[in-house]
Amino acid sequence: MQSDFIIILDAKSYPNSILNPVYTYQNDTFMHTQSITNGLSNNKHQIHTWLQHLKQVAHKHPTPLIAPIKALSELVKQDKQLLLLSKQMFCLPQQTQQLQLSELVIQSFDEFLLVLNAVMTQAPPYIRSNNMATEALNPCGFIGLPINALLTCITTPIASQSFFANVIVAQQFKKILACWSIYLSSEASRNVLVQDQLDQDPQQLAWLNPIVQKHLIEIVCQASFDPALKEFPFEHFFECDPNDKCYGFQSWDDFFTRKFTATIRPIAAGEDVIVNPCESAPLQVVENVEQNATFWLKGHPYSLQNMMNFDPLAEQFTGGTVYQAYLNALSYHRWHSPVSGTIKKIDIVNGRYDLASKSALPLLTAIATRAIIFIESDNPYIGLMCFIAVGIADVSSCDVTVSQGQHVEKGEQLGMFHCGGSAHCLIFKPQVNLSFDFHLTEPGLNATNIPVCSRIAVVN
Repeated sequence: MQSDFIIILDAKSYPNSILNPVYTYQNDTFMHTQSITNGLSNNKHQIHTWLQHLKQVAHKHPTPLIAPIKALSELVKQDKQLLLLSKQMFCLPQQTQQLQLSELVIQSFDEFLLVLNAVMTQAPPYIRSNNMATEALNPCGFIGLPINALLTCITTPIASQSFFANVIVAQQFKKILACWSIYLSSEASRNVLVQDQLDQDPQQLAWLNPIVQKHLIEIVCQASFDPALKEFPFEHFFECDPNDKCYGFQSWDDFFTRKFTATIRPIAAGEDVIVNPCESAPLQVVENVEQNATFWLKGHPYSLQNMMNFDPLAEQFTGGTVYQAYLNALSYHRWHSPVSGTIKKIDIVNGRYDLASKSALPLLTAIATRAIIFIESDNPYIGLMCFIAVGIADVSSCDVTVSQGQHVEKGEQLGMFHCGGSAHCLIFKPQVNLSFDFHLTEPGLNATNIPVCSRIAVVN
């Protein structure tokens, strides 16, 4: 069951609400709504088959629950309401046609925790179907977001929404994600970089397998007008050591946050040129934004105040322009400054852990974990602007690598996303007159990537 209804956002009006947690926002709250884009395969059979394999491994080789998962289990057992919700989440629904694949995988909350525990000691796999006809229709397979895949097994969304909206559950789930991120940063996580698993269905290819390398290169070349670039090797595009078994990557996270080589993404020149802060696809441009309830998604409003976490500086952007874009799970995941200027303020917001459909991407800029960075441009015609990095799924972390008061040059690194789905925004004041350059792609859910550090807009 797909679900695009998520929340009416107003943290100030409902700071401690427990009467209707599904429709109110609180920091550190995570909510399940359903599958996210470009991290999960559109092929439900692939997801189902992979989860069945993971479940079998978890049952065949059970390990003690890690501390935060065990704590979540005990928390649920001690709370009658959470215990009831945990059971309802895996009840067999009346309308079984669409959910037949998932309902057979995870049959109880205890089994959900068992399989979640198995995820904690493995890095995201690159999956392809053993059926080449299926693979031809869906060549990416399931990529990168195993916890999202696991949450799609929940058969009763209403119960799961209430369960994950519980603040204590949310805090505990955040600890689980933090624990997993430690593993993803360890040397042990590198096995998925070099080990194929061809004897299982679906097959799991190593991320450094030549087939996968070719796919990663195709993603890099998506916005290129030179087809010859696709013939260059992996090391032409990314900083690595091809003579090393793991190409010099120290962990899965090191691979996920891999750097481009120095010449692959030149920084667009010109004082009036604003560069793309991420390797990303344009979603939309909204002009003349108001401070409150300007944007709408299926009848639910969100605003500059929500996006900027009710920062007093938000008022200066009333009537301005918002540019929103999203990243592919296989893309480059570092952020770069769109202008030369001084970092005036940084705010890290702990948002919700959401499983949302692709059409919900605009709204996630106001509810998900995000880094809000205000930059005072050296160009007086730009002035104060705002960059927002949005971590959407799985680890969902935003890692800022600059500090307040620091001067940055256009194209200089601001930070990076760690494992998970992601998006970003640029926000400009009303007096900034912009012409956007979408590099021959059309903003929307089917847009293709625009290279990081290339021209995204010009100040008129």
